[in-house]
Amino acid sequence: MASAPARATAVVALVLACRGLAMAADNAPVWLRAHATFYGGADASDTMGGACGYGNLYSAGYSTRTAALSQALFNDGAACGQCYKIACDRKLADPMFCKPGISVTITATNLCPPNYALPSDNGGWCNPPRPHFDMAQPAWEKIGVYKGGIIPVMYQRVPCVKKGGVRFKIAGHDYFNLVNVFNVAAAGSIKSMDVKTSNSDLWAPMGRNWGANWQSLANLTGKMLSFRLTNTDGQTLVFNNIVPAGWTFGQTFASKLQF
Repeated sequence: MASAPARATAVVALVLACRGLAMAADNAPVWLRAHATFYGGADASDTMGGACGYGNLYSAGYSTRTAALSQALFNDGAACGQCYKIACDRKLADPMFCKPGISVTITATNLCPPNYALPSDNGGWCNPPRPHFDMAQPAWEKIGVYKGGIIPVMYQRVPCVKKGGVRFKIAGHDYFNLVNVFNVAAAGSIKSMDVKTSNSDLWAPMGRNWGANWQSLANLTGKMLSFRLTNTDGQTLVFNNIVPAGWTFGQTFASKLQF
């Protein structure tokens, strides 16, 4: 029989081990269930544009690893830029159409509209409150077999990994400035945005217009601009004088800063 000190030591070790297991369980990524379809063609050329406003997804850096989210996930554009790891749900999927053990990470770039439905579906896979991913075909084919058309999947939100810094594209006209924010790493999505001109010390809040486009109704034309971004994880970055004086609508400005 073990002595009292030995038993005490064993109990402490067991408690610490259990605490370690609990911490590991708490920190483990959570997998959720959804379904996934595909669109856009084999080269994803028909996925360009979309409800986030990124335009040409190739030149914007998103390539063919993208997806349109159902309303339940899109959150009126607040999810634009977020990244998700998606894998075939081996427990629910027909093994003929599932590629087990493989996952793909996509960026949210579009909205899958309500009432979107396959011919055999009575509801519409993107209707609330269903979580659904309508993926670019090359991304979907990483985890599913083309003939399947739709498969049950497991997904989890993951940090975004991007090359280079955050980028800003300015559209609009005098007294209506629309700034698309893209190539955002980490959280991927922006919670709030402010603008400041070179002749002012005051930050002016911008509002989300649609998708990843933020608006200002001030006359900013031609002035040197700074932007302040806060992502949905609460991190804030300041892009001082990122837009030089004399800029024109339609230009894109790349920073060296990244979340």
